[in-house]
Amino acid sequence: MVGNRTWFGGLFNSSGKRRQVSAEKLVLDLTPLQEQRLQKLKERLNVPYDETRPEHQESLRALWNASFPDTELNSLVSAQWKDMGWQGVNPATDFRGCGFISLENLLFFATTYPAPFKRLMLKQQGMRAVWEYPFAVAGINISYMLIQMLELNSARPKSLPGINFIKVMTEREDAFDVLYCIAFEMMDAQWLAMRASYMQFKYVMQKRDNEILAGGVGGHKAAA
Repeated sequence: MVGNRTWFGGLFNSSGKRRQVSAEKLVLDLTPLQEQRLQKLKERLNVPYDETRPEHQESLRALWNASFPDTELNSLVSAQWKDMGWQGVNPATDFRGCGFISLENLLFFATTYPAPFKRLMLKQQGMRAVWEYPFAVAGINISYMLIQMLELNSARPKSLPGINFIKVMTEREDAFDVLYCIAFEMMDAQWLAMRASYMQFKYVMQKRDNEILAGGVGGHKAAA
């Protein structure tokens, strides 16, 4: 499993009194470190994926190499990408919905936690449906879900998860990427628990989103 999930649960669970903390007060209390890390994350959100940029091409190749180290990628536009769960032969078309950060998230997962990454990508755990969810597309959906949930596109988050996330960033700069990996594992666990198939993919994503917002992180609070 990925990381320590205790602080993940802490993002979404709090007493009624703490749920009433004002965003205005938080703004005044932001430390220079929190300001710096929040701004850096916001800058990442504003970078679109550009298939003409060499550094973006290299990141995409790095994702393939981390995912399939024993298989050579013929081209950045190739039917091989479907083996990873992209919608078509060119992942660039899928990145349009969330930008370069969604590729960064997948690459972080693949290189930082290679064992759970491959377990999820290759669907190695649990009773699986004949028609499974598309792994890479699910990854982009999770990036988008977290950005919305934590209100990272707003000037300052006003929800409890967003406010608490800023506090978590004090502990580790890669908090968003680690949170992404945890959320991916949670989504896969939800998929297995529901014995879902491809037609239920959108529903599973929405259910996981709603349960997280409600504090329903289930059995995933324990350290892994």
